[in-house]
Order: sequence, then C-alpha cells, then structure tokens
Amino acid sequence: MRSIWNGAISFGLVSIPIKLVNATESHSISFRQIHLDDGGRIRYRKVCELDGEEVPSAEIGKGYEEADGSVIPITDEDLAQLPLATAKTIEIMSFVPADEIDPLQMDAAYYLAANGATAAKPYTLLREALKRSRKVAIAKYALRGRERLGMLRVVDDVIAMHGLLWPDEIRAPEGVAPEVTVSVREAELDLADALMATLGEVEMDSLHDDYRDAVEAMIAAKAGGGFEPAEAVLEPAGGQVIDLMAALEKSVRAAKASRGEAGAEAGAEAEAGAGAGGEAGAEVTPIRRKARAGAGTGGAAAAAPKAVGGKKSTAASAKKTAAAATKKKATTGKSAAGKSTSGGTGGKTGAAATKKTGAAAKKAATPRKRSSA
Repeated sequence: MRSIWNGAISFGLVSIPIKLVNATESHSISFRQIHLDDGGRIRYRKVCELDGEEVPSAEIGKGYEEADGSVIPITDEDLAQLPLATAKTIEIMSFVPADEIDPLQMDAAYYLAANGATAAKPYTLLREALKRSRKVAIAKYALRGRERLGMLRVVDDVIAMHGLLWPDEIRAPEGVAPEVTVSVREAELDLADALMATLGEVEMDSLHDDYRDAVEAMIAAKAGGGFEPAEAVLEPAGGQVIDLMAALEKSVRAAKASRGEAGAEAGAEAEAGAGAGGEAGAEVTPIRRKARAGAGTGGAAAAAPKAVGGKKSTAASAKKTAAAATKKKATTGKSAAGKSTSGGTGGKTGAAATKKTGAAAKKAATPRKRSSA
C-alpha cells in the first residue's frame, strides 16, 4: 500500500520511523456531470473573479478572508515557519482505557508501518506494550496543514491510528431528545429485550452493499443495451406507532421467521389473522379455574361418604359392592347376548348368571346380627 505521510512516533525518548497508510477505501460509484443534449462532460474551471480568466494551478495560492471581505495571502513558507512540533512526528501524550474515548470523536483510520529495519524493534516494543496494558495511546500529529488528535491501538499485529476530532468539535445534543416525558412499561422493555435477543449478533464480514451491486448491474445492462427500468416499489412512509406492544410482538415474530426458528408458523398465522386493521394483539393464555364439586350436569363425581367413627358403615359398603357387581355382570350378559348368533343359549346363560349374581349380592347386602355378650 502506498504511504501518504512519512514521519516518526515519539514514545518518550524513543523515536520510531513510520509510514502512514490509509486503512480504509471508498467503494462508492462516482458519476460525472454531462450535458443531456449531447452527452458532453461538464467540467469546472477555476476562473478569477476580477478578470474572468481561467487560472492554472501553479498560480493558485491560499488566502484567509476576514469579516469585511478582505483577503490576507498565506504562503506555504508562512505555515512552515510556525513552531509546530508535530510537523513530522506523532507525539504520544498519554495512555488511557479505550472506553474513555467517545465514538463520536472517531474520524479517519490509518495503519502505521515500520519504516526500515531499524524501526522493527521499537515498533514491536510499542505494539506489545499496548497489548499488555489493554490501553490506547493519545497522540498529536500534523497532516494536511493542521494539527490533529489521534488514538493508537493494536489491530492484529499492526499499530493503527484513528484520527480524533478535538473535544470542542463535538456538538452538544441540545434539542435532539424528545421534549415530552414518556414512561416505558416493563412489558414493553421485556419485548424489546426479546427482539434484541432474537435478532442476535451478525458477522460483520457478511454485511454487503446491495445498493452498489444494483447500480453496477444497471450500468452493465445499459451498456449492453438490454436495460428495462422496473417500476419502483415505494415503501409506505413511517408514521405514528399506534400500538407499541403489537408492533414489538410482530417484530419478534418476523425476526424468528427470518431465522427459521420454531413458532414462526404460528406467528405468521396470527399475523395473517390480524385482518385489514393490521395489528395483532398479544397472545392470551386462558386461565383454567378449578371446577366446584357437583357443578353442572356432567360435573365432578359426588364426594365420598363421610366415615362414621373413623370407619365406613359395613352395610353401606356391602350394598355399594353388590350394586356395582350387579351392574357389571348385567353389562357382561348383554354383551354376550349381542354377540351370540342364535340368541338362545348365550342369552339363557347370561340371564342365569345375572340371577345368580343378584342373589349373592342380596345376601351380602343383608346386615349380620351381632350376638349379645
């Protein structure tokens, strides 16, 4: 990579020769201004306001315009004579934890490359010191005619420098936050947390500029003469959220559906059933109440008889056993009769069994007399 600046890192009394290399590059598609009638390119020419003549680059200098409109010429020699210690030096001033740097201050990013074999040892020393301290270095440097603030940190095995804006260049966020007082419910925060958890994390390397791909495909199609403009699909403009809870629930279901998680089909069905109104309510789980004893026609079975003196009555138990046995035998007899082909022998057998069982039950139901002492 081509260096854009050569200098040295000043680390106390240690000087590390380095080369400054751009760490980022722009992939934006550039367009030219053209004349629509004939396609000719439109160029900007630098013309003097006083004589109207075009001025070549060699005759163009710098000047500072004062409030009254007068201009004071400033030459490169004037700037070179200024006592700027950081003209060719990245001067490290302190080391601070990385979380003390406000991301709003972040500006351009550069790689610092060791310039020459003699720079390898001190370069590696500074890199390893930064790694072990888990801090970043705050430095001053001069680039493109002005002094700047920078932050040095380690990226893989390279020292990187981020240009920082000066603290007074960060504007205070006055009048940006909502002016009305808004209260957020715990249920809304819970849904927001669920949405964040569902969206999860993303691999930064997987992110891609889809719009740039579409522009490149359109240019290629127009160059080949086979481009047909498609009708643009306009998204509805965002308006006021009427039901925040419903919107959060829909977002969670949509995020789960996009990731193919379980329950996505149920969420899609609920969303489809929302109707023209569009907003599906929260999922409601009915509360099951305990049925009262004996309530309703098909209610619960009657309560068991209360015990007398801690024991159930012998006669009552015998009657209940006999009735149950009679009912069971009668049912068995009917089934046997229904299955019989002739209806004679099987039926008689069932009747006889029923009669015999009934007699036994009657005898069992008769309470025994207790003998007197």
